[in-house]
Amino acid sequence: MSEARAATEKLEAELHGLGVTGAYEVGDGATISVWIGLVVHYRDAFYRWQEGPVKRRHLGTDPAGCAMRVARRYRELQADIPLWWDDLARELRGAPVQDYP
Repeated sequence: MSEARAATEKLEAELHGLGVTGAYEVGDGATISVWIGLVVHYRDAFYRWQEGPVKRRHLGTDPAGCAMRVARRYRELQADIPLWWDDLARELRGAPVQDYP
């Protein structure tokens, strides 16, 4: 098992423990999709995430710390859906976007 896959599995388990149950690995062994437009990549021993056009980096290498920050941001985004979400969802899902993110 690669370092990236092990790191993403740990992160996914931590996210699940924090109630983010819809997160999934996207197939490259280093990326987890938490929500449309909110993805986490593991690269160079750091967790980095992107929310829409904004890129962020967790300063530690610990999956628990990253999971807490990402889970908090996930809840914030769902409570107040940002403007970029509609455009991204429409692009990914097509014109008939459902209300459910």
